[in-house]
Amino acid sequence: MAGLRERKKEQTRRLIAETARRLFSERGFEHVTIAEIAEAAEVAVQTVFNYFPTKEDLVYWRLASFEGELLAAVREREPGRSALEAFKTFLLAQQGLLGRTDDQAHEELLSFTRMITESPALRAREGQILAGYTDALAALLAEETGAERDDLRPRVAAGAMIGLHRSLIDYSRTRILAGGSGARLTRDIRAQAQHAFELLEGGLGDYDRR
Repeated sequence: MAGLRERKKEQTRRLIAETARRLFSERGFEHVTIAEIAEAAEVAVQTVFNYFPTKEDLVYWRLASFEGELLAAVREREPGRSALEAFKTFLLAQQGLLGRTDDQAHEELLSFTRMITESPALRAREGQILAGYTDALAALLAEETGAERDDLRPRVAAGAMIGLHRSLIDYSRTRILAGGSGARLTRDIRAQAQHAFELLEGGLGDYDRR
């Protein structure tokens, strides 16, 4: 169980992030300063930087745990399962706001989607994060398969999987901005995911199978 100090730090982190997200949604990512976020959250500017080294991290701070969870899902899969199967199970279990059908969740999702699509800085940072996922997954696949340094297969496999993830993100945002919402949107995205995985299974279905 986390101690009092850790819980207070997590509360402060969430307060700053939620304050920033509200301001970004209201005014746009580029039009809000760190000083304004600190003032609204009633903390010092240095406190913001202590928790979030860059402004973009205020938006993407949860993605660090996503990478760890993804790698753990692949690394700890059961015997007989391929890396792709473990990746698929993990990815389809991720729902977040898409897993909710209430109006508030839809408004939050729409606001978040607009914020990212309208910000070149956020899109660039997201690309860097996804590239990091690819590197980490490729390293894990290379380790598990005993691949030589000049073997491209781990990199190609990781690139295909993270590329699928990237494509689903883009597709979801397009549908959200076009007015998609609720259970129908979730079903649509899952159907597209199934089609995408079927395409990959032809080449990666048996890659790194335990």
